[in-house]
Amino acid sequence: MRLSVIRPVIAVALATALTGCFNSVDPVSEIYGATMGSTYSIKWVPVEDGPDAETLQADIDDMLARFDQEVSTWRSDSDLARFNAAPAGACMEMPASALDLVKLSKELSHDSGGAFDITIGPLLKLWGFHGDPQLQTVPDADQLAQTMQTVGQQHLHVRGSQLCKDVALTVELSSVGAGYMVDRVSERLEHYGIKNYMVEMTGELKAVGRKPGDRPWRIAIEEPRDDNRVAQMILSLDGEGVSTSGDYRNYFELEGQRFSHTFDARTGRPVMHKLAAVTVLDPSAARADGLSTLLMIMGEEAGWDYAVAHNIAAFFVVRDGETFQSRVTPHFDALTQGKE
Repeated sequence: MRLSVIRPVIAVALATALTGCFNSVDPVSEIYGATMGSTYSIKWVPVEDGPDAETLQADIDDMLARFDQEVSTWRSDSDLARFNAAPAGACMEMPASALDLVKLSKELSHDSGGAFDITIGPLLKLWGFHGDPQLQTVPDADQLAQTMQTVGQQHLHVRGSQLCKDVALTVELSSVGAGYMVDRVSERLEHYGIKNYMVEMTGELKAVGRKPGDRPWRIAIEEPRDDNRVAQMILSLDGEGVSTSGDYRNYFELEGQRFSHTFDARTGRPVMHKLAAVTVLDPSAARADGLSTLLMIMGEEAGWDYAVAHNIAAFFVVRDGETFQSRVTPHFDALTQGKE
């Protein structure tokens, strides 16, 4: 295990494609687009008989549009929105994407003792994280107790091709959805015979193979800063998905107390520990996406113990007064050491 204290700030935050990875002589194709309220980018080394950029982008955009129709909570006509609007006791046929994501989320919920939960939407709304920031506040005990009656992944069940709920739950899949689509797009690229690529969606990414000249795909991990984006750690990847969760962008302060948008479903409250951010590497971008959230919820002690016990490649950054402490799990160290 490596341990360091960095002043004033350590590298963390959202893993992003490193600026300057490419130059004009590289035979690397790129496409960009919009998805999930943000953006995506795909870079790949072209192959013989592979699709041109326009054909591939049309295919990817069609995949993303179908995914939006299936699991978006920002449109009332999606499959997931219709399920959320259904009453307690309802069962509905759902697309494979939604069922896959619920199954993964159920595993993460079980492993975290119920802290990770995809039904916390009512809590986010209660605390003011959905909607006008001026309405962000600390609810009273009665409001919190009432809202908690409609939260709890133990009340959500997959039965064959149906999704069922015991109480009037609402499901939100953003904690795993972007990573899931990174994996699906990666599969589509490999279907076309593309073996060397980097896929990034809303900050979740995966890189496989090598760039021309046998050079690695490299990404930057940012500092946990509120004011701007500064790359501090550089990683080389081949086959790993990368996800970072942190409390440095979406939060509010009230009477000197910082309230993060990361919630512990067991208490109905934002996490209050000292973990600023955590980055996870995993062959599955969807699992990396979910695990970074799980570890962020569990905190610097319980999350660290869980990551080490489960052989998770994770990079933790913990607040220590005006500075940050960073440490990496043994598996993270093993994956990143020796890569150019």
